[in-house]
Parts: sequence; C-alpha cells; structure tokens
Amino acid sequence: MCGRVRLSSDLSEIKLVFSIPPHRPTPNFPPSWNAAPTDQLPIVRFDPKAGERSLDVLRWGLVPFWAKDIKVGFANINAKAEGIENRPAFREAFQRRRCLVPVDNFYEWKKTATGKQPYAIALADRGLMALAGLWENWRSPAGEWTRSFAIVTCPPNDLCAELHNRMPVVLDPETWRAWLGEEPADARQLRAMLTPCPSEGMTRWPVSTRVGNVKNNDPSLIEPISVR
Repeated sequence: MCGRVRLSSDLSEIKLVFSIPPHRPTPNFPPSWNAAPTDQLPIVRFDPKAGERSLDVLRWGLVPFWAKDIKVGFANINAKAEGIENRPAFREAFQRRRCLVPVDNFYEWKKTATGKQPYAIALADRGLMALAGLWENWRSPAGEWTRSFAIVTCPPNDLCAELHNRMPVVLDPETWRAWLGEEPADARQLRAMLTPCPSEGMTRWPVSTRVGNVKNNDPSLIEPISVR
C-alpha cells in the first residue's frame, strides 16, 4: 500500500532530474507534504510524437478507460506488480501508458500497542524517488476527460517490512527509458524491474501522527520525532 506521499521539491529541479526539456511546460503545482489519493500530482511521461519527456499533472487513482464511474479510481491508487499484465484495470496501461511518479518520500504506518505510528521513507541520499506508475485516459458520461495514474507496488524490503507488507516500486535511473517506452522492452523485461529497492539505499524516520489527517500539509510533517 502506498497511500500518502510528499512532493515538495521545486518543479524546475524535478525537470532537471528527469531530463525534461526546459521548453516543456512547467505545471502549476504547489509543494505538498501530505498528498493523498484523488489529489493531483505531477508525473513524468514520454511524448512519442515530440520524442521527449513531459511533466503533467494527473489525478491519483487510476480510472480505466472502460469504467462507468470515476469512483473506480479509489480502488486503483496502487497496482500490484504480481500479475499486473493480466489485470483488466491495468493491463493496457502496462503495455502502453507507463510513467514515473516523482516523490521526495512516502509514508507508512507501523502498528504499535498504542495505535499506529507513521514513518517517512526516503532514499538514503534524500534525493527524488521515481516510483513506477501507470496512467490512463477516461471520458465521463458527460464527455469530460480525466487523466489518472496508479503507483505500482511490490513486496517490501527489510526496511519497509517492519511497517507494511507492500512498498512502492522505486525505479533505478537505468530503467527509466525502458519503463517510459523510450526504448523497446517486452513484458518479461518490464516485470523484472518491479522489485524492492535495496534497504541500504533507503532511510526511514518516525514522524508526527498529524500526517494521518490530509488537512495537515506543512513542512513540520517530515520532522523526526522520538518514539518509545
């Protein structure tokens, strides 16, 4: 499960990290320390007509093109890596509409004797993560278009296993071109990318339970706290 993330990095930095040409539009996206499903988030896609990457804002929670109601997206905030190529909600996006979801960290909750303790999880160097994503176009019965995405998850590494039985797939830069469709890759090669990020490449720290309320959205949410 990946249901809460932070993206507070400057969009110009995101464009640099993900090799998005300067002339491509920079979306209007305010920093978020507590982004949740149904929120709009910037994602990286490959524009095959222009032959370059773009940064576009999409709705979190994939709505398949064949869905009758946008509420389907609530069940599709994540896409399990196992069998992803055969699941009706994701198989066509897996073949044709893959993306990168930039985040600074994601959050997970650990069950304790007194409740749930949230943790922030980031790369060890605190750099931007590229989560594996799928995106989709959906047209409402009224004719309005919505572009949405899901984050691909896999079994956890040791660092995350103490918190949850799933974690988002963090893609290494060497895989970005193939995942985005900039170079050929078959289903087997793509599935091979959907593995846990090594624990030694990540870090985690406990944060305030305030992150559990989506109305709270400020830099203090990622400050480390002490837990007993």
